[in-house]
Amino acid sequence: MTDASSVGFVAIGRNEGGRFKACLEALLSVGERVVYVDSGSHDDSVEFAQGKGANVVELTTDIPFTAARARNAGFDALIAKWPDTERVMFIDGDCILCDGFVASANRHLEKNQDTAIVTGRCRERFPEATIYNRLCEIEWNGPIGEISACGGIFLVRTKNFKSVGGFNPTIIAAEDDDFCVRVREDGSRILRIDADMCLHDADIHHFRQWWQRMVRAGHAFAQLGEIHPGYFKAQRRRAWGWGFFLPVLSLLLVPMTWGLSLLLLFLYPLSLFRTRSGLIAAGIAAQHATLAALFMTLSKFPNLKGIIDYRVKKLKRRNIGIVEYK
Repeated sequence: MTDASSVGFVAIGRNEGGRFKACLEALLSVGERVVYVDSGSHDDSVEFAQGKGANVVELTTDIPFTAARARNAGFDALIAKWPDTERVMFIDGDCILCDGFVASANRHLEKNQDTAIVTGRCRERFPEATIYNRLCEIEWNGPIGEISACGGIFLVRTKNFKSVGGFNPTIIAAEDDDFCVRVREDGSRILRIDADMCLHDADIHHFRQWWQRMVRAGHAFAQLGEIHPGYFKAQRRRAWGWGFFLPVLSLLLVPMTWGLSLLLLFLYPLSLFRTRSGLIAAGIAAQHATLAALFMTLSKFPNLKGIIDYRVKKLKRRNIGIVEYK
């Protein structure tokens, strides 16, 4: 059985302030093999981590920052210092690891040798602080059991991470989806267990932050669609359909239909109602389902912007850098 002391931790962050400090304190209470990777922070994150005895990696600015690049650098530093590390827990600097998760995840990996990754429930730390935090709480509510992909917070076997070559550092968002696709193609399973894994602090207070986060998602839909044909296909189709073709068609047909084509816009509230019903059926409270359905309907517009932004960058051969929303 794997000794808990052979589990390493990689935390990544950029200007997370007090959120990162709470993250690091939680990790150090569980194990000593802790690496923090900083992507150009202007706060005191690096100094704080060094003062706590964590192994710190500061990424250079000659290559665009991405979460994938940071996680790879953290993994390399961890293995270089502790080569006998058998499993690695990745976590973001705005999250606090929950007590007991690593032990529980280790037990599941011991019982399921064909499983490479174990993840758990990510919960919002302050879900009532803003409507955007509440939306994240709903978003994190994924199914329990074998899954096709998970976010970037999980426990993974070192050998499986090496087998697929780690994360793709050129992907700026949904790099975890890409990683999971390759893990499954390598013949391994991904498991979400019925246990709280971390407390996440979205810290989103303004509509423009939410909008930019959805632009980032659209960017991911386009980039991963190039790498894995068919992946995020439905999301791209919905972005183009609801974010462009439906409103444009309804307006273009106005002269020929004496304005009746504007009735097509009533498809938006119909879609909202259908989405809301699906969320309620999945166990989401009615008032929260209404909020989520509204923003899910609206998200098609910033998603489309992200898709177009990515295509423009590719055509102009510009660097694909991170899209920040905080």
